[in-house]
Amino acid sequence: MKMSEEYPQPTAEGVRSLIEARMHLEGPMLPIVHAIQAEYGYVPEMALPLIADALNLTAAEVHGVVSFYHDFRHAPTGRHVVKICRAEACQASGGTAIAEHTLKKLGIDWNGTTENGAVTVEPVYCLGLCACGPAAMVDGTVVGRVDDARMDKLLAEAGA
Repeated sequence: MKMSEEYPQPTAEGVRSLIEARMHLEGPMLPIVHAIQAEYGYVPEMALPLIADALNLTAAEVHGVVSFYHDFRHAPTGRHVVKICRAEACQASGGTAIAEHTLKKLGIDWNGTTENGAVTVEPVYCLGLCACGPAAMVDGTVVGRVDDARMDKLLAEAGA
């Protein structure tokens, strides 16, 4: 996963290139949107009408697909992404308290980014670590048995 400062600025030319490279696929919309997010770190609003035009859809239809899936971002993230599991097993083992502690400590809401741009916090609905909950993921690395102290250490390492 690229860090946010490594992502290029989205351009119409760049988005069109990503679209054209996937037009041969059956059902190309999701591969196109995934490629755009992989390239830019999020799906910029300016990409939606370009996708719609290429696929002969309305911008509203494309927006509906992009907004339906929680993993598609609508804004750039911080340099580090912390995902906190919101599934039932993690909630039952203290995940809600960890989430509240984290958001309060950082002064942000879900999907928010700290003022210094260091950390974005996102909800995720199961990391597959149910027996070791509450679980979190930091920049793609899964961490189990997270408590306030461990989360504070993870956030400090991320520069929050």
